[in-house]
Formats: sequence, structure tokens, C-alpha cells
Amino acid sequence: METTLRSAARLGVLGVGALALAGGAGAQGWGPARVGVTAAREAPIQAVVYLSGSVEARTNALVASEVSGLVAELRAREGTFVNRGDILVRLRNETRERDREAAEAQLAEAQARLELAQRALVRSSDLRDSGVISQQTLDDAETEVGAWQGRADQAKALIARLTTQIEDSVVRAPFAGVVVREHCALGEWVDTGGPVVEMVDPRHLEVVVNVPERHFAAARMGAAARVLFESLPDLDVEGQITAIIPLADPQSRSFPVKIRIDNPDGRIGVGMSASVAFPGGEERQATVVPKDAIVSQGAQRLVYRVEDGPPGEDGTTSPVAAVVPVTLGAGSGEWIEVDAVAPGDLVVTRGNERLAPGAQLITETVEYAQP
Repeated sequence: METTLRSAARLGVLGVGALALAGGAGAQGWGPARVGVTAAREAPIQAVVYLSGSVEARTNALVASEVSGLVAELRAREGTFVNRGDILVRLRNETRERDREAAEAQLAEAQARLELAQRALVRSSDLRDSGVISQQTLDDAETEVGAWQGRADQAKALIARLTTQIEDSVVRAPFAGVVVREHCALGEWVDTGGPVVEMVDPRHLEVVVNVPERHFAAARMGAAARVLFESLPDLDVEGQITAIIPLADPQSRSFPVKIRIDNPDGRIGVGMSASVAFPGGEERQATVVPKDAIVSQGAQRLVYRVEDGPPGEDGTTSPVAAVVPVTLGAGSGEWIEVDAVAPGDLVVTRGNERLAPGAQLITETVEYAQP
């Protein structure tokens, strides 16, 4: 731990020199920077364990075709982002379209014949009332109307079925996402229910971790969980526990827990390994600062601590910003555990984005809810 802190301190000294050369808010010539400050404090923090997990898509699908046919167009290729309803694949439809045209012709004929049969039925009914024709002749006229009505209904049903098949031959995206795998090719035959593409929504992800049974009782639905990525050292994501599966793996005696995370800029990929800070163990006292005090510079985390600057000509001192590299620990509401800072130290929580080390400060206290 001491070695880590000494290394972090050396990085802090190098960072101070670089930032001092670059200048920034509150540097000489700019005047004092007006900032909000909050005192670090000691608070009870529950110990955390870091568990390995894997990133999965909350929404993914193996998109299938509802009808069979030859692939006439493969519009969405691997890596393509599509919106919901966009065309993915189009199948050939010439045969169905010809069948529908034939059915429409049959319907037109049946409707024309039906109209003639209905007129004949009306005449037959009048003649039967007058005693000119027999009841059998009237019954035959009614049968003729029923037969042509049945043919018209049959043609309508066939047209509706063919229209649905023609519409279904255009496979559309069921949700907005990225095509990650193609399961068909141009000119290939696709069976009914056959897969055409695989899609994932990369904007909304979840990390699945296997929690050992000794820590399972600490899992709480809706609780915040800090997620880190080895391949993205500058990324620190706060997720939320959305699923706790109370069925242990018989081999490892661990329980799957899912943490929802957002991925608005698309930096996190499905299948990435992740490390989740999971509550475990007894509470302990730790130094905490508001999360707003944390400034990220690549993989490094730091805070600006308020210190006394060198005395002026009149012997008085003014507050200045000093860079303190920190290592983050467990969180508690709006607060987070840090090292290298002592309870009572003032840290900058507002206006710290453009501060430069050594900048003169005009401070104003910012209050936070108790951790």
C-alpha cells in the first residue's frame, strides 16, 4: 500500500508540474478561482470485494424469417446500426405476387357471379310467390348464391394470406441495435423460422457476476455497484443491481447477479471482462469525500485539496489548490472512500474541472447529505 501511495505521489508531482506549465483557472494572471469546497469526513463504510464479471447485452435476438424464400437483398451487414423497423433482409416474392394476382382475379369473378346469382334469387323468390316456379327452383337459386359467396370468401382469405406472406418476406429489425452476425447470404434459401441475422443493443448492457455464497446475503435489488474495466482504465461506471438469481451453481456455489449499466458512447463491448465492487464484510470507519470531488485524468483519480499558499508581502496567506492523487474505495450515497486525504481536509467539489495546481482560490462551502 505504501509503495502504491509513493508511486501515486510521484505521479502527482509530475502532474503538478505539467499542469502548472499548461496553466488553467486560477493560475497567475487569471486571478483567484471561485470554487465550492467540502470537508472530508470519517464515516462507516461497508467493506467491498471485487468480483469478476462479463458484459452482456440486455437486449439481443437471433432474428428469424417468418416465411421461406430466397434471399434477394441483405441490407444490414455485420457492424451496421439499425433502427427499429429498418429492413434487414428481403426475400424474393415473384411467385407469391403472381398467386395473389390470380386470387384477386378469382375474387373479381366470384363477386360478379355472386351479384348475378343474387339478382336471380330475387326474381326466383318473386316467381315462387306467384306460383310460377317450384320450390326446388328457388332452392337451387339460393344454393347458387351460397356457392359463389363461398368462392369469394375463399379468394379473400387466400389474398389475405399471400399479402401477409409478402409483408413477412421483408424481415425488419425488432429493436434498435447493431447487427453482430449474418446467418444468410444473397441467393441463399431461408426456411420458415430460419435465422437471418443476430442483433444486440449496445447502448444498454448488464454485467453478470457470480457472487460467492458468503457474500450473497449482501446483495440488494436496486443497490448501486461500481464497475471497472481492465481494458478501459479511465472508465468508472456506476451500475445498479437489477437481478439476483437465487440458484447457486453446484460446482462453484456462487449465485448470478446482474448489474445494469449504460453505454451511451459505445466504448463498452459485449463480452468484455469487468470488475464489480460488491459489498461484503463488516462496516469499518473510512475517510470519505463527495463523489463530485473526484477528477479523472486517464487512469488516474485525484482531488484538489485546499491548502495555505505562500505568505504575501503583508504576511498573510491565501488558499490554493493542491493536487492529491487518490485511490477510490467503497461508496456511500454521494460520498466515496479515498486514501491520501484526512478527515477535515477541504476538497474542491465545484469548479474543479479546470483548476490548475497552485491556483489561488475563493472558497464557498457546499453541503452534502450525510453519508
